[in-house]
Amino acid sequence: MTSTHGHHGTTGHGQPMGHGQPVGTGERRNGFGIAALVLGIAAVLLFWTAFGGIVLGLLAVIFGVLGFRRGRRGVATNGTMAIIGAVLGTLALVVSSVLLALGVAVVNSDEFKSYQDCIDQANSQSDRQDCARDFDREVDER
Repeated sequence: MTSTHGHHGTTGHGQPMGHGQPVGTGERRNGFGIAALVLGIAAVLLFWTAFGGIVLGLLAVIFGVLGFRRGRRGVATNGTMAIIGAVLGTLALVVSSVLLALGVAVVNSDEFKSYQDCIDQANSQSDRQDCARDFDREVDER
């Protein structure tokens, strides 16, 4: 059996031709897609932390895009896995960023500063509980 790439079903480099694999690409590299999915899942599970949601989410998006591009070029077989990882990473990144912005807004609010002053001056556990009740009431009135 003779092919256009060499004799007897070889690529011309002494290696057998892979079925469904572009000639000359060598072994498929799926590392980016796998990394994107693992990081995306971890980011979704840890979205409530800045590291988990923002850092892992961003890494999942980056690896997902790289894995998707490899899949489109035919160098990887897990383009869908890369997309899922990137989507999960994006969701975690967005939710974590919103939570971080809300946290910063609360910490910088006048109500929180009043609460901090009250806690600093509290002498007992019941004083601290009063501070917490006052803070809750001020936030609810807002």
